[in-house]
Amino acid sequence: MTELLSNGQVWALLGVALAVILSGCGSAYGVGVAGQAAAGVVTEQPEQFAKVLLLQLLPGTQGIYGLLIAFVTLSRIGILGGSAPDLGSGLMIFAACLPIAVVGLVSAIHQGRTSVASIGIVAKKPDQFAKAMLFPAMVETYAILALLVSILSIFSI
Repeated sequence: MTELLSNGQVWALLGVALAVILSGCGSAYGVGVAGQAAAGVVTEQPEQFAKVLLLQLLPGTQGIYGLLIAFVTLSRIGILGGSAPDLGSGLMIFAACLPIAVVGLVSAIHQGRTSVASIGIVAKKPDQFAKAMLFPAMVETYAILALLVSILSIFSI
């Protein structure tokens, strides 16, 4: 066990796993709750399908961001290319994956809830779609910031 904890590649892979798992779980939840609301609207107003689909898809981006961090990291630590990191580098890579892991999880959940509210706006006032789109897009800002921090951190190691 001590051997594993002193292996930089293990720590880096743990960071990759957290980035994918946490951001993916957040996106699955967000897309799920928004999909439930979207399905309700489409049963009554099928012509609103494209609008509510766009709102439903927004929380899915955090999962994509986590996957992007995973590919970037895997290409730097000897799995898809690059070289295996030492313990110090592995721990730094682990830490660099945390922003998108944690913020991806939390922001996707909240973006899903915000998308549900925006889908409600579209159901009642379809002409207000542009305004409704802004609410979940604001939550996206924090996921993008976390992605940027993770990318810059990984490339600086």
